[in-house]
Amino acid sequence: MKQISKNLIISSTQLEEDIAEQKPLLLFDLRDSEKFVESHVKGSVHAVCDTRAKEKILPKIPKNTKIVLISEPEDLSFEVAQMMNNFGLDAYYLEGGFSSWDGEIANGKTGESISSEELFSKLDKVFLLDVRNTEEFSDYKIPGSTNIPLEDLFDENKVKQIPQDKEIVTICPHGNRAMIASFALARSGLYSKTLEGGLTKWNQLLMPVSVVDEPIKVIQIQKIGKGCLSHIIQSGNEAIVIDPLYPVEKYVDLAKEKGFEITKVFDTHQHADHVSSARDLAKITHSKLYLSKYEGYEFDANFIGHNDTVSFGKSTLKVLHTPGHTPGSLSYLIDEKYVFTGDILFVESIGRPDLRDKAEEFTEELYATLHEKLLSLPHYTMVFPTHHGQNVESSNGAFYSTIQQSKNLPWLDIPKKDFVEKVVSKTLPRPMNYKKIIGINKGEIPMALSEVPDLEIGPNRCAVDGS
Repeated sequence: MKQISKNLIISSTQLEEDIAEQKPLLLFDLRDSEKFVESHVKGSVHAVCDTRAKEKILPKIPKNTKIVLISEPEDLSFEVAQMMNNFGLDAYYLEGGFSSWDGEIANGKTGESISSEELFSKLDKVFLLDVRNTEEFSDYKIPGSTNIPLEDLFDENKVKQIPQDKEIVTICPHGNRAMIASFALARSGLYSKTLEGGLTKWNQLLMPVSVVDEPIKVIQIQKIGKGCLSHIIQSGNEAIVIDPLYPVEKYVDLAKEKGFEITKVFDTHQHADHVSSARDLAKITHSKLYLSKYEGYEFDANFIGHNDTVSFGKSTLKVLHTPGHTPGSLSYLIDEKYVFTGDILFVESIGRPDLRDKAEEFTEELYATLHEKLLSLPHYTMVFPTHHGQNVESSNGAFYSTIQQSKNLPWLDIPKKDFVEKVVSKTLPRPMNYKKIIGINKGEIPMALSEVPDLEIGPNRCAVDGS
């Protein structure tokens, strides 16, 4: 027989009063999901108390929030209430279990999730509620999101700011705080969905956009939440991939869908903000892997340098050594019409030279690369970078420019001395986990695929701010 601790008990009458007075509450129903859907206390959500909940969700619940647990019979909710109190939470269990409740009843599901793919398909039709703290939110976000930190969702005045004419999607890094936010909103009568896997999974969403259709085909693969770009270039039935991203299956699936064969895979440099999938893609597709001979990798590949050429289909790729972001950065000029610039030249800015701690030396190289190699290409040459900034507008859904447009970018119309002084003096935050990511891409550090989403969380931060 259980030892009943009076301070863990809440009666049906007291719970009704708390709900009527709109006190901040989380009501967790621990019964089977089928029974919950059939009938439950209005404002409660179905919850499962398992190892994941203990490790991931409980630590995110605000300590000053009253929690009421409901089960049938009451034994399970009693045990969970004790456990939660041991975590420092203000938890209670409904005396007599669900059958003792004589207040308002509801039915149906709560606590549903939405996938990144589905969310992307209807971004303009939903209200994005980011429940991280203000500092986290200011660092990076899904464009169009509104920030109300989790603890503020127990304030009715804050909740009134949320529109009721749109589907609400709650967002946090991994989905744990967002799930609690959905529970809190349910108490206020607001239905919401949680972004499945949070921002880490959102950052792994790859979307293909066709940019050029003839005489060659260029498909831009966009990592929606990260601002990373890679490119598939098809000539005849043969294709190459430049700067591939994870998940690598996207490229394999596109090849099957479009009917081309990937035969060669290229990286422009050792990336600092995302993990390259070049090795894995080359292995899966039985392709040749091409890397900069100036970068110093710890694994075998076909190492290439300035003025080397590689043929595929009816096209020719010419290698340009374009140092400045890294000492071994390469750009790839295809058929003298399309240049793939990695992190050297973007649509809106230029590559930052400070991630290898030799800012002044690399800035001088960056100036020479831009003026002597890239901006000297024909004005009509299309420029395809490997990243774009969060506020950069796309052109027909893709991110590209021309050499003529690039000549109008900030800082490209000043003397070398002024350019070096201005760029070196710029202080920018580093990409998250950049040293480990560089080590992985170099081949020095082993990596499990499951690590990629967490390693890549956050903005790309590879450009110099041109403001």
